[in-house]
Amino acid sequence: MLLCVLSVQAAFAITIVIGLYFWAPNAPETPAIAGVLSTVAGGLILLAGWTAVRGLRTQRREHDRSRAVSDLMETVLDTSQEWVWAVDGHENFTFSSRASTTLLGYEPDELIGRPVGTVIDPDELASAREAIAGQLGDHGPDWTGVRISYRHRNGAPVWMEVSGRSRPTREGPRPGFEGSSRPLPTQTVRALLKSRIRERIGSTVQGGMILTAFQPIYELATGTMTGVEALARFPSDDGRSPEHWFSEATSVGLGGELEFAALEAALRKAAKLPEHLYVALNLSPDTCLDPRLPVLLERSGLAAERIVLELTERLAVDEYVPLLAALEPMRQSGLRIAVDDAGSGFASMRHVLQLRPDLIKMDRSLIAGIDIDRGQRALGAAMVEFAHQIDAHIVAEGIETQAELTAVTELGMTSGQGYFLGRPSLHPADWAAWHKTDISDSTR
Repeated sequence: MLLCVLSVQAAFAITIVIGLYFWAPNAPETPAIAGVLSTVAGGLILLAGWTAVRGLRTQRREHDRSRAVSDLMETVLDTSQEWVWAVDGHENFTFSSRASTTLLGYEPDELIGRPVGTVIDPDELASAREAIAGQLGDHGPDWTGVRISYRHRNGAPVWMEVSGRSRPTREGPRPGFEGSSRPLPTQTVRALLKSRIRERIGSTVQGGMILTAFQPIYELATGTMTGVEALARFPSDDGRSPEHWFSEATSVGLGGELEFAALEAALRKAAKLPEHLYVALNLSPDTCLDPRLPVLLERSGLAAERIVLELTERLAVDEYVPLLAALEPMRQSGLRIAVDDAGSGFASMRHVLQLRPDLIKMDRSLIAGIDIDRGQRALGAAMVEFAHQIDAHIVAEGIETQAELTAVTELGMTSGQGYFLGRPSLHPADWAAWHKTDISDSTR
């Protein structure tokens, strides 16, 4: 193209010279010189034309080749299972391939200009930054194999393996990043989740980060406070409930370790409670079989008469004989047994009949609306009579209204707890105030 331009310019220059030469007032008549100049000018024009045609053909071929490569890249990006992306120095998306639609539920145009926090939770983003920074320091501008849990538009986690590189930007001193994210196989995700659960449970247990809240339990006939239930609380910003923590721990074989850690925390805090209150401790049947349990209870210094072991009824018990044998020495010392969540799970009445508990805790699902549901009232009355026959006491859980409190009291249930009577508290100042508390204090 440059040669074409130069040839045209030279041809025009020679043509102008010839014109000036022949039309100048004193121009000599030299046909030979004029012929040479004309020939050169014509040659240059032909050369310019040939060069232009050739340049245009070359340019068209390059354009077609570039378009073919671009189309191929678009096809690869559209059909690839990998999500290709780029962010600027402020961690805002500047590019997203169409895979974001399938993997994360966002069209590429929806992500452009938005922060990466749109698809990654803050804690996960902080971990990703740390992992990437570690690799950048060791391997230059590139990193590979960083595993990140993205957040789908519907809230579901999407685990991917991320590789990429840092790149300078014009916006400021902070670099941008470009890379690709590839979905992890299901088996790998399961192993990774188990590893993270073990790490989280382990650090929580080792760091002594389990807190204990106590919820008051009242004797309904007298209105006096007679005990508390110890409730584990975990350091979590993601809304995981204590039940979720215990369920996850059990799934990776750490259920017993987490229960013992929560039990130790509760026993330490129980020393700050008024001495007239008993302490109900939630344990699974498997933990009750652990030989460490009686040692831990004795070492706590808490009188056996003040200890109630609540065995959740939501977990099936395969063999009652070993469980009864493990509990009997502790019961002989004065410790009491309660069946928790009665009526909400596996073979409820069989569970109660086998364990012969001192306390039967009626699940919230049977207490909610008992003041207006005749069937629930009939069941409640039957449970009161049943408890009387086996020398047990009924504790109504989850009382949330005055009407429910009145109904369970009229039915003859022995004790009650729930938000209407008193919420769980983490504060020792609240526990100290429970020396002389009755229902009238709690419901004013």
